[in-house]
Amino acid sequence: MSMFETVLVANRGEIAVRVIRTLRSLGVRSVAVYSDADADARHVREADTAVRLGPAPAAESYLSVERLLEAAAASGARAVHPGYGFLAENAAFAQACADAGLAFIGPPAAAIDLMGDKIRAKETVRAAGVPVVPGSSGSGLTDAQLTEAAREIGTPVLLKPSAGGGGKGMRLVRDAALLGEEIAAARREARASFGDDTLLVERWVDRPRHIEIQVLADAHGNVVHLGERECSLQRRHQKIIEEAPSVLLDEETRAAMGAAAVEAARSCGYVGAGTVEFIVPGSDPSSYYFMEMNTRLQVEHPVTELITGLDLVEWQLRVAAGEPLPFAQDDITLTGHAVEARICAEDPSRGFLPSGGTVLLLREPSGDGVRTDSGLSEGTEVGSLYDPMLSKVIAYGPDRATALRKLRAALADTVILGVPTNTGFLRRLLAHPAVVAGDLDTGLVEREAEGLVAADVPADVYEAAARARAGTGTVSPDAWTDPFSVPNGWRLGGEAAWTVHHLRVPGHDPVVVRTRRTGGGEVEADLGALGEPPAGRHRYHRSGTWLGRDGDTWDVRDHDPVEAALTGAAHSGADALTAPMPGTVTVVKVAPGDHVAAGQSLLVVEAMKMEHVISAPHAGTVTELDVTPGSTVAMDQVLAVVVPDESAEETS
Repeated sequence: MSMFETVLVANRGEIAVRVIRTLRSLGVRSVAVYSDADADARHVREADTAVRLGPAPAAESYLSVERLLEAAAASGARAVHPGYGFLAENAAFAQACADAGLAFIGPPAAAIDLMGDKIRAKETVRAAGVPVVPGSSGSGLTDAQLTEAAREIGTPVLLKPSAGGGGKGMRLVRDAALLGEEIAAARREARASFGDDTLLVERWVDRPRHIEIQVLADAHGNVVHLGERECSLQRRHQKIIEEAPSVLLDEETRAAMGAAAVEAARSCGYVGAGTVEFIVPGSDPSSYYFMEMNTRLQVEHPVTELITGLDLVEWQLRVAAGEPLPFAQDDITLTGHAVEARICAEDPSRGFLPSGGTVLLLREPSGDGVRTDSGLSEGTEVGSLYDPMLSKVIAYGPDRATALRKLRAALADTVILGVPTNTGFLRRLLAHPAVVAGDLDTGLVEREAEGLVAADVPADVYEAAARARAGTGTVSPDAWTDPFSVPNGWRLGGEAAWTVHHLRVPGHDPVVVRTRRTGGGEVEADLGALGEPPAGRHRYHRSGTWLGRDGDTWDVRDHDPVEAALTGAAHSGADALTAPMPGTVTVVKVAPGDHVAAGQSLLVVEAMKMEHVISAPHAGTVTELDVTPGSTVAMDQVLAVVVPDESAEETS
């Protein structure tokens, strides 16, 4: 069979860039697609050609089957690679491609449809002899039926959308009294993410490990597995660190789980690259349970590529072109160890809420044993419409300790200024004793997160920001300061005058730092209440008000005490509720004049497929409401004002 001449990549961001890289290596012409928000995105620039899909909302661009097919026809593409996310696991899209005479670089629509329904998938693999997690049976369960099933299983239980994956819409419920509320929230998220709010309920295995098996199948009946990936380091059911192989499995268990994954793939007539996910009790690895099958390439596929030497995107293309697999199971060997970290637009200091902004300065690591898959470039606008994952940093070594050490160093070398990310958090997580020891479970990150988030801004950050403002030139190798614009503070017959800098990092109290130039031309800093300047000096990257080092970044802004006092006075005697993240208001439950109870849900803000409920901090009256459903809001924008009851009584 001959390879495709032209392939349309029906996705965006880092996965589109990743697929384009393999297409280029194979001499295949690549076609990128883009929304108006991505007109100047990296994947558009790196493709051989690009086709506009439509406006920024995904429903009018990346999720539009009609527009994607039109783009394929206009560009002469004969095959479509869906990446992951968006329509990658949409059976209707796969079938529409086939009906249009396009090769869908993924499994048949029937396999996607079967495995995309978690309820039918469990029943199918169970019949093939694969162990499954105990849970509800049947599709289309009502809220009452879900509640009853949960009570029969016994809490804790996990609510899961039947369609889709990636942790979206999943809810862990430990208190049966909260089932109604959690079911409603899970349905809402599932409907927003997948267009389908069907739920199932499963037994929750305490302190479990999440281990998945990569499978590869051709259209000639050959199916192999490529070993496992350990994906237990998760936050809110979303993987953030993945590695291969897992330290938990011995050769016997690895072979048994691999064989079960192959049977699961065979049971649905699978073709292409796919992943069978298992939940595994850490205390008994031999007791593994099938959770679901992802009928697409996984975000974490690079770790498998590094230990097997196989390019999974290449084999997706070859299988879709009709080639048989030239290797059998005995030909697959696992060599060395690889670990991947997902860099996301989120702010750990604000409870990991989605973030946004413009990438002002970008430095991505590379070198021996280090790989970066990224969709970023300087000037990239990170908004709230799409998934928060920006890039992945992957490290490979002959053993796990080496791979971990390389990845920590690579994350320290990663610089993304202008957008808060989780890079520094990931670096600290990889140094946690339990992670280093391989003693993992899916709850570890949630238990340890608070200790891995820097609660305070280090004093040397403020010192560096003040020195930069004083024009020292030693802070940033990436910025230049006009020396004629810097006052030297010289005074006849006296010491140089101090310059006072009022500084503030969002989410933290303002601070005051004084600087003055010494006789030797150096800048002296007085940190006041912050203490003495730290010994030594870190090397910082700087762009505008942003500073970064060792994977952490800070937006150190100038603070105007007078303006801050006036702004605070504008809401004197009231509580202003602000947007915790840039996003879109999806639900407004109150109106001006309404009386609300403490903790009552008032609004819902959604960003990057995450919902955040804005609740009343106290009982009172809504006196201002500045948004409606569909309103786009910026971080810290005032959404509503609730006057406390006691204040209302005092002013009446």
